[in-house]
Amino acid sequence: MQNNKTVTTQCLSVQDVAAIVGRVGIPAFLERLAQRIDADYQRWQAFDKVARVAAHSAEGVIELMPIADDTTYTFKYVNGHPKNTRDGLPTVMAFGVLADVDTGAPELLTELTLTTALRTAAMSSVAARALARPHSKTMALIGNGAQGEFQALAFHYLNGIEEIRLFDIDPAATQKLMANLAHTGLRFAVCSSTREAVRGADIVTTVTADKTNAVILSADMLEPGMHIN
Repeated sequence: MQNNKTVTTQCLSVQDVAAIVGRVGIPAFLERLAQRIDADYQRWQAFDKVARVAAHSAEGVIELMPIADDTTYTFKYVNGHPKNTRDGLPTVMAFGVLADVDTGAPELLTELTLTTALRTAAMSSVAARALARPHSKTMALIGNGAQGEFQALAFHYLNGIEEIRLFDIDPAATQKLMANLAHTGLRFAVCSSTREAVRGADIVTTVTADKTNAVILSADMLEPGMHIN
């Protein structure tokens, strides 16, 4: 005989996540996210880690990224299809499921496109806190698309970065980033090459999936104490 208990699964849309971030505020949200990421790294051995499962096609890739501990199982579904811009679609889209290990009941279904942008930026901040030299103030940002904006916000609010040296092969992306982040008080320097952008930077963050010109940084661009993110 089956019982009549029901499973309640909470669902979060992009709009829901944006509303939560709006209520908390981006600086506080990124800080809380960074703290949670750091706490999970402190219990690295508690996780059952499985390599991502990838399905490649001529046009892109779809990946599943699972992980679990003794109470929670979760996975992220994410794609990468560069051609999508021609059809008015995002090149990357993602969602995730969180389930109870004891029962298998799915407790949360959530978008992970916006959330991943925030998490990736917070993760970069966690890494730089551990590895970059103290009191870093200048960052080079190579690749000035949407994720570049999140990286700039995280490093400004969480790591004290005051100046960002920008380079992108698309000048329009750089101009858009500066316009969108004009309210932050960050200082921007537009550079004509990667080499120019990284010169004298405390931290170098690359945000590009460029496969055509795979070498973004070369050894002769690196300086002692520079953190590569």
